[in-house]
Amino acid sequence: MARVALVTGGTRGIGAEIAKRLKADGNTVVVCDVVDEQLESFTKETGIKGYHINIADIDSVKAGVAKIEAEVGPIDILVNNAGITRDGLMVKMTREKNWDPIIAVNLGGVFNMCNTILPGMNERKWGRIVNVTSMNGQRGQPGQTNYSATKAGVQGFSRSLALEAARAGVTVNCVSPGFILTEMTAAMKPEMLEAMVKMIPLGRIGQPEDIANGVSFLCQEAASWITGETMSINGGQFMY
Repeated sequence: MARVALVTGGTRGIGAEIAKRLKADGNTVVVCDVVDEQLESFTKETGIKGYHINIADIDSVKAGVAKIEAEVGPIDILVNNAGITRDGLMVKMTREKNWDPIIAVNLGGVFNMCNTILPGMNERKWGRIVNVTSMNGQRGQPGQTNYSATKAGVQGFSRSLALEAARAGVTVNCVSPGFILTEMTAAMKPEMLEAMVKMIPLGRIGQPEDIANGVSFLCQEAASWITGETMSINGGQFMY
């Protein structure tokens, strides 16, 4: 059965691969982002429709979700992938630059999306919510106290929401990526990439498709008895 899936931050990197994989699975997929040029180019490339939604703004979320559901249909699958970084050492961070924006997008955005979309899932007695977190939210990372805090927070949020939503047949899970090959990591010096690979027991850097595969599984009927879990996809670099 075809489902309607929304992937936030779905025009690049991991989000784009998740959107393409869910489409390949037979779902009707839409993405949202805040950069109109990326939305337009992604739609042209993939045929996946894009919507301008600022997930940190509840009014933007409610208006955007209403438009999607009016044009495409009720959202059955929500993948909260969008996120930002504002790295820096704690002693050099400021609330305005490094803390508040990260909380608003990475944690507040997940709240806004779930708060808006979950009621419909509950009414229809079916839904899949998958939140993309990070290995650094599990183990910590110097220079990312802000980012790590949001990703750890999303995991706690997801476990609690899983308990609330279970009776309605809605599952809530996380996928936690490790070191993934992206435009940024691909630009690293070869010796730095080699050093990173040596830290990964499976001996290679992860691909966006590796994360998309995990998300795909959690959205299927085969995963209907899995909820409140975090799927770590990191090549064995961190086991939690």
